[in-house]
Amino acid sequence: MAEDPQERIAALRAEINRHNIAYHTNDAPEIPDIEFDLLVRELRELEERHPELVDAESPTQGVGSATSATFAPVTHAVPMMSLDNAMDVDELQAWGERVSRGLDGEPARFICELKIDGLAMSLRYERGALVTAATRGDGRTGEDVTANVRTISDIPHQIEGAPPVFEVRGEVYMPVSAFDAYNQAATEAGERTLVNPRNAAAGSLRQKDSAVTARRSLAFWAYDVGEVSGDAGTDIAAADHMAMLTTIEQLGLPVNPAIRTVDTIDDVFEFCQHWADHRHDLDYDIDGVVVKVDSADQRRRLGFTSRAPRWAIAFKFPPEERTTRLVDIQVSVGRTGRATPFAVLEPVFVGGSTVSMATLHNQDQVRLKDVRPGDVVVVRKAGDVIPEVVGPVLSERPADSKPWDFPSLCPCSLLSTLVRVDGEADTRCVEAACPFQRDQRIIYWATRGAMDIEGLGERTVAQLTAAGLVSDVADLYRLDVDMVEALEGFARISAEKLISAIDASRSQPAWRVLTGFGIKHLGPSASQSLAVAFGNVRAVLSATDVERDKVDGVGSVISASIAAWFDMESNRELVDRLEANGVRLDVVDPALIPDETIAATLDGHVVVITGNVPGYTRDGAKAAVVARGGTSPGSVSKSTTVLVVGEGAGASKLTKAEQLGVPQIDADAFETLLETGEIPPS
Repeated sequence: MAEDPQERIAALRAEINRHNIAYHTNDAPEIPDIEFDLLVRELRELEERHPELVDAESPTQGVGSATSATFAPVTHAVPMMSLDNAMDVDELQAWGERVSRGLDGEPARFICELKIDGLAMSLRYERGALVTAATRGDGRTGEDVTANVRTISDIPHQIEGAPPVFEVRGEVYMPVSAFDAYNQAATEAGERTLVNPRNAAAGSLRQKDSAVTARRSLAFWAYDVGEVSGDAGTDIAAADHMAMLTTIEQLGLPVNPAIRTVDTIDDVFEFCQHWADHRHDLDYDIDGVVVKVDSADQRRRLGFTSRAPRWAIAFKFPPEERTTRLVDIQVSVGRTGRATPFAVLEPVFVGGSTVSMATLHNQDQVRLKDVRPGDVVVVRKAGDVIPEVVGPVLSERPADSKPWDFPSLCPCSLLSTLVRVDGEADTRCVEAACPFQRDQRIIYWATRGAMDIEGLGERTVAQLTAAGLVSDVADLYRLDVDMVEALEGFARISAEKLISAIDASRSQPAWRVLTGFGIKHLGPSASQSLAVAFGNVRAVLSATDVERDKVDGVGSVISASIAAWFDMESNRELVDRLEANGVRLDVVDPALIPDETIAATLDGHVVVITGNVPGYTRDGAKAAVVARGGTSPGSVSKSTTVLVVGEGAGASKLTKAEQLGVPQIDADAFETLLETGEIPPS
């Protein structure tokens, strides 16, 4: 008698789930891959013949249906906080000392976890069933990506023995082997390849079709819990960290096997150094080590700042370096005429992305490093920093190699002479009509720190100037939708958006106009001070050096640079044309105007702000300090009154403040500081 289809389907699902745990969680497969594949195939065929028996929890539904076009917001019951960073052993040691002081010298044991380069994820189980998967988002609200996460084979849809509510935090990542296999197949098929495993994981989880996500072969490591309920949940939440991880693993979720418990900060650094040296031995990308205090009691005593636990820190690995062939050395010309040499490289994957160009800084650096076309060179890329060429591998240098000479002519169509002024490191094109300088001046005008014209990037500027529509920034305000739509790649709606953004910039504050001119030495901070002091752009430009020198933050160097810029007839004409084309020169940012009704609670105080303060932009937080009579420089020094530590702060300012004995307050105490001028107890 044939086996009942419902019973066979139930048996197959149980067996496949068991093998998934054996393979992905325990790293101990019990059967060969082909046998596992046959089990999945049999289950899929049975479900196709009996669609009434298809269940959303079936392992075959891992390759699923399309999700909604947008992802619903999910509020985290327990915020997913960020971590402070340590960039070197000194900063790690400083954190260890802060922990020791917080525990009154009591010894602590530390948990070392590999910092997976993926996407933070929260999995919420209710009565054992996976009901929600959400991204970290801003720490308080994430995106609902449940349908896509269900395609990740090592995340169980159902777990036994869990508390009524059991929220697991971890990292979704794309294994290096899956990344390489995907890109190889895409290349052979003539399709677009993925950039790097981290971006691939993040992008995969935001696909509208979960079947696309399934093809990316994502994986998951669990490392913490969020909201839990019931007696069992209370026990898990109150447990030491390693015990909690053990419980998570016993419930069927994957926990990274490289996690270790150590006794001292020296042991922590040894662990970090080992994995910095062996990071590429793994089938997943890591960018550091997360270090946590193991004891739950000690964690409670150490507590949290407004954005991060005091009992944890992320040790970031040093910049990655790789070798590749230097194909050529070329020169780019910026808005001020500065000629910067750069290396054209054989593409190499380094620091999380494929690099084909790298900076060489200036003429002297090329000479000192003695890098030459044809050399095998060391390339360094640290996070989002521009890649740079460190130096040549001399043992690989071709026998016919010759030193590279800095060109004497600008690479632009004018072939103007490049000049290096005595005493300066930079070589410049001094021809104001240089098309490279023209384009870069327009690009700088549109940047977020200047006139903030969305959509006016490098490619669009090049199209506008090549078409003869724009020769300087004043010409931008003569454009219309029809002109832009005629450019390649522009539809009517995108042309309308660009013109709308340009029109909106006509009423930007005066300090943004001043910044947008790109006057040497004149940045946003000094531009803001000048705009407030003089009220409009023309008054700033026409003032005497003595008048400008009286403004805080504006010295003789900046003042002389402004005078030299406005002495040029072409620049005076540019200001006239901007005003004639509707650009306001007299708008003062109200946020910068001193409010006489605000008490000078911070008079004489130096308040340094690092990271993000809730309710304020970075400029807004500094303006709030200045409005109350204080100053807010960008670095910590002996004169600093207090350091305000917001979300996303690096460890360098914390370490500097610790060394100098500068008081620190959380971002949530910022309002109290503004109101009273007193430093709240930490």
